[in-house]
Amino acid sequence: MIDITQELFTSAVYPGDTPPSYRRVRTAEADGYMLTDLSLCAHNGTHIDAPAHFIPGGKAADELDLSRCIGRCLVFEGEGELAAADVECIFAERVLFKGDCTLREEAAYLLRERCLLVGTESQSIGSDAVHRILLSAEVAVLEGLRLQAAAAGEYYTLIALPLKLGGCDGAPVRAVLQPASPAEQPAPADKIISEKKR
Repeated sequence: MIDITQELFTSAVYPGDTPPSYRRVRTAEADGYMLTDLSLCAHNGTHIDAPAHFIPGGKAADELDLSRCIGRCLVFEGEGELAAADVECIFAERVLFKGDCTLREEAAYLLRERCLLVGTESQSIGSDAVHRILLSAEVAVLEGLRLQAAAAGEYYTLIALPLKLGGCDGAPVRAVLQPASPAEQPAPADKIISEKKR
């Protein structure tokens, strides 16, 4: 199993967001047990965006369809701003972008018709418009991944469940990948294209 989650307190912070911190309120030495208070933004580290992040009246983190966050996914390597032509070969229901890349609006429009979940190593999948395109279709947006140990062009089983934060516009996740067996990998010629979404 591959852990693709940032450690929260040393994680990347999107400019303007509250950085995560903790305060030890009880210690084993003084109190016989340890107790910690947390302070953080819902979008620190590895996290999922809920539709409410950009869509008025959209679903909050506790209302997300969790089936979108578990299942077969493709790791796809990219660099820079990805256009529709860069992602048109992707038909996976879940795709994780490895590398320093974001999506252009045209790519987001294409992927929202094919994907249940789109993930990225960046702290943001793209512009506000890109978020609205994906979240208005309830595509799960997973940001702040760490995919160094995952091979581009390979398929995995993703588990990325958000904390159940009622009314919140996003939530931290602990995301992991389970490597697919050789029999579950596509033929070499089809390495970056999965079955078309039914």
